Amino acid sequence: MRSVEFRNGKVFWAERPIPEPQKGEVLVKVLYAGICNTDLELLHGYYNFNGVAGHEFVGEVIKAPGHEEWEGLKVVAEINIGCGSCSWCLKKEPRHCNNRKAIGIKNWDGAFAEYLKVPVNLLHKVESIPLREAVFAEPLAAALEISQQIHLRNSDRVVVLGDGKMGLLISLALKTYNPNLLLVGKHQTKLVIAAEQKVRTFQLKPPSFEITQVLDEYNGKFDIVIEATGRPEGINNALELVRPEGIVVAKTTSHLDFKVNVSKLVVDEITLVGSRCGDISLALQSLKEKRLNVVPLIEDCYPFDKFEEALARAGQKGAKKVLLQYS
Repeated sequence: MRSVEFRNGKVFWAERPIPEPQKGEVLVKVLYAGICNTDLELLHGYYNFNGVAGHEFVGEVIKAPGHEEWEGLKVVAEINIGCGSCSWCLKKEPRHCNNRKAIGIKNWDGAFAEYLKVPVNLLHKVESIPLREAVFAEPLAAALEISQQIHLRNSDRVVVLGDGKMGLLISLALKTYNPNLLLVGKHQTKLVIAAEQKVRTFQLKPPSFEITQVLDEYNGKFDIVIEATGRPEGINNALELVRPEGIVVAKTTSHLDFKVNVSKLVVDEITLVGSRCGDISLALQSLKEKRLNVVPLIEDCYPFDKFEEALARAGQKGAKKVLLQYS
């Protein structure tokens, strides 16, 4: 099978044997995959990654020894593979297992290949959802995870920083919980996507793009600030916008160094919440019920054999979600 490997910051095509699923595993033929910012970070050194990336995908189960009921089904999957015996795994929270693997991220080959193995317990069946939209299940689950971590009240002043792929998903996903949520970004074309789905937006004005513009416009600070800028300076901008004893939710991961204003955090007694993966079943239900429309978030779709072009497009400043389609 054809696969794409990231090695030392470069992309290589490689021919590999089709994986053979072991007990408790299935073989998935990839149909669509998404390129996300984490993949770009992995290419540039995040996690010291070398291997086959790709964790946003939808595919068809080709072989499922001992679990033949899955064969022929369209699926998406959780990405965290725990050891199965630690306290986190026993609580069904493998994302915090000290010995976890993660599909396409850590010690497990991902979806930038024609086939991949997936533990059967991570599978979710895709029904009544177009496959291109089902690709968004994993990142949408991460966006919705915020609603599972903190109590979002209708009366809260909530702002999302960053109009990139994750910022857009978060604003669209959380508007059900807080209809007056505000999305702040720099790109009018992307803010329009959110505005068309009834999300309030604010465009930072050049050349400074100073975050204080938001405070001036909205007369005061916010109860909850969700940072999804993808930039190291984003966390300090979030700290500037949140009120004393407010909450900052951090979504950005990066290979770059962060310098956090700890004095601000301590003096204003701000709660800082890290937020990562979420509940795939919740995301699938949101897509099935059309609580949001992810189609406008698709930048383009490339055949898998045009991977380098797709990756370059995904890495362009301001790009939305780039998809790969497999034959």
